[in-house]
Amino acid sequence: MKMLKVGIASLEQYKARTLAIARGEYVPAPGEPKVWFQSIESLAQVLSDKNRALLALIATMEPQSVNELALKSGRAKSNLSRTLRTLEQYGLIHFEQGPGRQLAPRANYSGISLEMAF
Repeated sequence: MKMLKVGIASLEQYKARTLAIARGEYVPAPGEPKVWFQSIESLAQVLSDKNRALLALIATMEPQSVNELALKSGRAKSNLSRTLRTLEQYGLIHFEQGPGRQLAPRANYSGISLEMAF
């Protein structure tokens, strides 16, 4: 698996960057961050100790369903589902079709590197 590069940028900076890309005025370099957070606090919330442990569990265990992950992690399914949706929104995980109609969470990356300017 590969590393995900994340960056910190204010909403205004992110909008300006996105618009410049859309207008063709800026082409992101291959090594630039793919995921952006508005603050260190939002990054810390998404990548809390509990969520990093959950990502590691998903990567090593490859659960066949959210139910199986709930049992192995000891987290309530409702809270776990909300956390998994957040992790999916940031591109950290995706879901594959599991047995029956169940969805199996999968880690997209083995780690994260942070790029931040002062």
